[in-house]
Amino acid sequence: MRRLIVGTAALLVTGAISAAEVRSHGIGSLDVTHPLVTKEQYARWVTELSNWGRWGPNDEMGTLNLITPAKRKQAAALVKDGIAVSLSLTESTHKEPDNPSPIDWTMLTASPSGATDRVGYPAIHGPGHTHLDSLAHVFFDGKMWNGYPVSQFVTKEAGAAKASILTMKSGVVTRGVLYDMARLKGVPYLKPGTRVYAEDLEAWEKKIGTKVGPGDALIFRWGRWSREARPGELSTQESAGLDNSVLPWLKKRDIALLGWETPGYAPVPEGDVPGLAIHNMVLTILGAHILDRCDLEALSEAAATRNRWDFMLILAPLAIPNGTGSPVNPIAMF
Repeated sequence: MRRLIVGTAALLVTGAISAAEVRSHGIGSLDVTHPLVTKEQYARWVTELSNWGRWGPNDEMGTLNLITPAKRKQAAALVKDGIAVSLSLTESTHKEPDNPSPIDWTMLTASPSGATDRVGYPAIHGPGHTHLDSLAHVFFDGKMWNGYPVSQFVTKEAGAAKASILTMKSGVVTRGVLYDMARLKGVPYLKPGTRVYAEDLEAWEKKIGTKVGPGDALIFRWGRWSREARPGELSTQESAGLDNSVLPWLKKRDIALLGWETPGYAPVPEGDVPGLAIHNMVLTILGAHILDRCDLEALSEAAATRNRWDFMLILAPLAIPNGTGSPVNPIAMF
């Protein structure tokens, strides 16, 4: 059973630990000094950071346009050992605290001559499944990626007529870089509510000697599934994640894709931008696709064993007509 263990981030709220103790707990040394991104600043970034129109008025690919044949060749050149590592959760047929929508899997036939089965997804988007978001998934003020009006191109009856998952039918192959924040802090996992900043990401780059660039996939690990293995109480609502202040940094790096275990940090401080602020702006405003709800434990071990933090990343979503996303089994190749 997949489980998420509760930490002790409440100590931060009550002031029961000092800034030095915050550091020793792996919560992130900058939490006590970095102001929250205001709602007004976030609203300005919707315009200032926008990639709408960058690839023309009819674009449906967003930053996947940055994955050129040369970028794919660069990614393929990273394969030295021929070792493949999955970044996917294993699907479950049982409803669990962190999987409210398990798959519907049934054996249809089983005989001496063969077997068949059927599988259904009650919800592609959500915590129970590793999935790839299309640019038709979330919207700002009735507008989807590239400024298309949602009412015209996304309906409950017909699905997504623009920027659906079919834009990735030929797959996504690019260079991936793992940003392992738990290893940076020297802890198995970051504590709930941890906000990771651009300084932390750059500290990791200095440590490993590489960084993401245009057309790359940034894979962000805070140790969510390492936390599962620790004894304690369960909470599906608590997590660590990227602080909203990293949005200009992500725009500057020009990543094609952002992958992670969880799409935000929780508990959310009072006064913070509500909702999945980074998830929504990265997807809809930057036009960078989201690889959501990954299991990055095997990837972390494989990278650490080789002291190699970049790899070829392969994604092959299902060709779902008018779909807003797809289950996916991402593969890292070393």
